[in-house]
Amino acid sequence: MLEKIVIANRGEIALRIVRACRELGIKTVAVHSEADRDLLHVRLADDAVCIGPAPSAESYLNIPAIISAAEVCDAVAIHPGYGFLSENADFAEWVEQSGFTFIGPKPETIRLMGDKITAIESMKAAGVPTVPGSDGPLDDNDERTLQLGRDIGYPVIIKAAGGGGGRGMRVVHTEAALLNAISLTRTEADTAFGNSTVYMEKYLENPRHIEIQVLADEHGQAIYLGERDCSMQRRHQKVVEEAPAPGITPELRAKIGNRCAEACRQIGYRGAGTFEFLYENGEFYFIEMNTRVQVEHPVTELISGVDIVKEQLHIAAGEPLRYTQDDIQLQGHAIECRINAEDPDNFMPSPGQITRLHLPGGPGVRVDSHIYAGYRVPPYYDSMIGKLITYGATRDVAIARMRSALSEIIIEGIKTNAPLQARIMHDPDFIAGGANIHYLEKKLGL
Repeated sequence: MLEKIVIANRGEIALRIVRACRELGIKTVAVHSEADRDLLHVRLADDAVCIGPAPSAESYLNIPAIISAAEVCDAVAIHPGYGFLSENADFAEWVEQSGFTFIGPKPETIRLMGDKITAIESMKAAGVPTVPGSDGPLDDNDERTLQLGRDIGYPVIIKAAGGGGGRGMRVVHTEAALLNAISLTRTEADTAFGNSTVYMEKYLENPRHIEIQVLADEHGQAIYLGERDCSMQRRHQKVVEEAPAPGITPELRAKIGNRCAEACRQIGYRGAGTFEFLYENGEFYFIEMNTRVQVEHPVTELISGVDIVKEQLHIAAGEPLRYTQDDIQLQGHAIECRINAEDPDNFMPSPGQITRLHLPGGPGVRVDSHIYAGYRVPPYYDSMIGKLITYGATRDVAIARMRSALSEIIIEGIKTNAPLQARIMHDPDFIAGGANIHYLEKKLGL
């Protein structure tokens, strides 16, 4: 097992990794910005190294500083968590060339999946269903592009090959608007991602967002841990996640899950990963693969009994998978509500000091959070300050426990989105299950 690792992240995921390492007897190094000296995982880690000022570009995205911290603390591996450098192939390559283990996929795999066009091509080759589209980048032949739009059928969506997180996308409803939309998306993509390549897909109007969690080792073994429904979204950002997805039969789960596992074997995938799909009219359509641990991994852990972060560490140590597909027996239902430091009405960030805090508990309640009374939420980073997760034998029980947990939570000194989450848990269409990705925004009038 790895002896000592650097945790190149912050907040709840950094604390989650510290806890997993403690269980496995792995020493930890917390690298942090000047603004994060008082984070809980910094206090709990075996070593702590300040790697720069508050801005991410000067700290959590500062590759030389992170590598130097690993060197001075005699670490053997680096865990990137999610966000920041977690899907940066250059970082993974630098880590490995510096003699450390990157706790994630190989750099070439991150590059393959980071480019949406090559990712789609790889999935097609592995038999994973994809959205009808241009089957490659759009060129400068306007007539060919216009014909492609007619063949696919409107509406279509133009996507940046290097995009992600809901950025670099533009929906086009008419042929007259197509060429201008492509030009605008190319310009935006070049500015945001340094890559102006774009492609076209059929725009699915009422899909759900369903994803498959996978684990794979470097010995050619891969399994899937079921699916999650992440359709409750605002501006392409997930708000509520649950597992399993309502209405997905065991037969359909096995069909798409086995294809994802086979795709992992074909591309030589290593570590934890997530295949993201749009799901409409009984069909799955691949959109992207996230080559890291997901924010919503706890719901899968609760229904599968697998500690995904610990498995990442075992795999990074070169061990074979400790589970076979037959070992994975999904039980019960889990729901996760993201708790953000933001105004629940206008979604403006709400940094500041937490003056009073009570986190809920009881049967089937889990809280993944780094906050504590007296903690000052900084204005420099993502607004998520925790995740509230409930589990029950049925979906109804999980919802009832989430309602109770949300009614107990007390966070004073800042505003949070807990009132919005409570509204969702009482919403008839959410309770019925199967709402599409546009539902929440329409409900909120956005």
